[in-house]
Amino acid sequence: MYLDTSYLAKLYLPEPDSALVENLIGGSYPIRTSALAVTEFHSILHRLVNEGGITETHARHVSSIFLGHIADGMWELIPAGEQMLRRTAAIILSSPVGVSIRSADAIHLVSAAEAGEREIWTSDRNMLKAAASFRLVGRTV
Repeated sequence: MYLDTSYLAKLYLPEPDSALVENLIGGSYPIRTSALAVTEFHSILHRLVNEGGITETHARHVSSIFLGHIADGMWELIPAGEQMLRRTAAIILSSPVGVSIRSADAIHLVSAAEAGEREIWTSDRNMLKAAASFRLVGRTV
């Protein structure tokens, strides 16, 4: 199972659909995501601190839990090296006109496809629409 960062965050922060994502996972580990998700998740934490949604202490605590889960093997991080990024760029350029593909979304989509996944779980509407360009089915709860 592959989750993008929007779904990953729902497992660590109280967000809409957090309970649904927890039920979806059902304790089935490891879960795949791009190594990019580590940076994206910490960016979410930083944004929440800036907006007053959580304290710095809470952000550090949640970060520690997440990084511990990576170390414990709950998350399988798909590397985003130079060759994968070059393949991602080529797919973006060959995607149909009218399909909006943001760079981070494309990295997640290629990561899922190259990990052998058929589906990608996300709450991102653009990624759901772009999934077919990467031979994936975009899924949401």
